[in-house]
Amino acid sequence: MHIAPYDNQNTPIVDAEDALVPLNYFNIVKLRKGESFEYNVPGYETCVVPATGTVDVDVDGASYPELGLRREDVWDADPEGVYVPVGAKVRITCTSDSTETFIAGAKYDKVLEPFDVRAADIDLVQYGSDDTKTHRKIKHILGANQHGKVGRLLVSELFTVGEGGWSGFPSHKHDTDRRDENGELIETRHDETYNFRFKPNYGSGLQMLQREEGKPGDAYHIVDGSTLCIDKGYHPCAVLPGYQMYYFTILGGLSQRSLKQYFQPTHAEQLHTIPGIMDMVAKFK
Repeated sequence: MHIAPYDNQNTPIVDAEDALVPLNYFNIVKLRKGESFEYNVPGYETCVVPATGTVDVDVDGASYPELGLRREDVWDADPEGVYVPVGAKVRITCTSDSTETFIAGAKYDKVLEPFDVRAADIDLVQYGSDDTKTHRKIKHILGANQHGKVGRLLVSELFTVGEGGWSGFPSHKHDTDRRDENGELIETRHDETYNFRFKPNYGSGLQMLQREEGKPGDAYHIVDGSTLCIDKGYHPCAVLPGYQMYYFTILGGLSQRSLKQYFQPTHAEQLHTIPGIMDMVAKFK
């Protein structure tokens, strides 16, 4: 569930067919200027997103040069990404002094076309409020704007706005495909993987996970570089006062790309207290 920060040496942190989140794939690649890294993942579509630094990306001969605008950390500028079709051969080459590059993936069974997502293409939504301690900004790299070009993969970056506060609230889950008595879809199965960063980087936070309604759940102390894999349950998180929190988010759907979140009935009234919550929901498709 919680994978503490470690030097993964460019090997997947969440590999294909992971026992907990088989619909997800996640790698962090660190390179110096001029160094390259190659990969391909059969059965998974992926997205290359530099957390810091600039890279050239080659996808089966299609070139996407100078990807990435950030130098020091993920707060420097808007993200950029390249969508990689299932099983494609990719080469990432560092063109800045160094790079830390995320590779996000979701299981899929069709081969689509590659494309890049530049800063101007990012789908932005901001919601919540300082009063409710839920103020946050979401930058969708593969979100609603790319809905017709991607299979099952959703990739976003989430930021707390201000210092301290909650994210992922009202508590929600998305661990099964199910419909109500009228046949309306009320929840979809999406495995989810996060990678957290804090500013300053010695900050930290808390990831909650309540697997069953009415029963106590678990809590994980998250630090800069923590990876969380969520297969099921309600999962809000929080950052300590005085710190900013970011998390890179990978969602892979079982039967469709659009995410249908099921909000915890216990906290249903909170949906009416948080400004813009339904705008946030609408962007996850």
